[in-house]
Amino acid sequence: MSRINGFVGRRNFLKFASVVGIAATTFSDSFWNTEQTAVADIHPVNPNSISPNQAIRRLLDGNQRFIHQKPQYPDQSLEHLRLVAKAQYPFAAILGCADSRVPAEIVFDQGLGDLFVVRVAGNVVSDTVIGSLEYSTAVLGSQLIMVLGHRRCGAVAEAIKNEPLPGRIGLIIEGIKPSVERVKFRTGDNMQDAVVANIQYQTEKLQESSTILAKLLREGKLKIIGACYDIDTGKVNIIT
Repeated sequence: MSRINGFVGRRNFLKFASVVGIAATTFSDSFWNTEQTAVADIHPVNPNSISPNQAIRRLLDGNQRFIHQKPQYPDQSLEHLRLVAKAQYPFAAILGCADSRVPAEIVFDQGLGDLFVVRVAGNVVSDTVIGSLEYSTAVLGSQLIMVLGHRRCGAVAEAIKNEPLPGRIGLIIEGIKPSVERVKFRTGDNMQDAVVANIQYQTEKLQESSTILAKLLREGKLKIIGACYDIDTGKVNIIT
């Protein structure tokens, strides 16, 4: 495959993606229906890949810079913008809450092309979320997925209240309720316990709902972890 400035050319990259059964330009229903046959041929290409543990360290180092107000603003130059316009190879994928106070690139002090970010209220796993993260790992070669929740999450609070909600908001809350059940009879900070339980639940669901991600996990090519962002301090803590 041809390369431009160290990156695989987009046209050839897309040809490669189609060979492994993954369309890089669409997440069509036909692909997800043939997931079982495609999963055996996954060969992600990322010339700049780093190990899951290195990716975690890079994220946490960036978060420390953010906390101490010493950002380096890496990979945000015009030169880098032009480079990643040719192809993207993010070193990590983030499933985060859509909350406006938790922008992943800022709180981890990262730049263009560094992170593949999927954001939805309550960091809830759905078929669309799974498909996006399968793309980031099986095609783009990210070896880390972080499920990033945050303290005082409004979606989790609504799941705890368990009251009727308008429109389709309730669909999101239904995806959180199983995690709330896990902490219903605990004592202490029920809200924070529920936030942590939701992060753990969504992390487990992600691992259990995709044969593609499961295969990468078995082969040691992927790690999926949970983390919680403190909206008061800016600190990210890994959830075990």
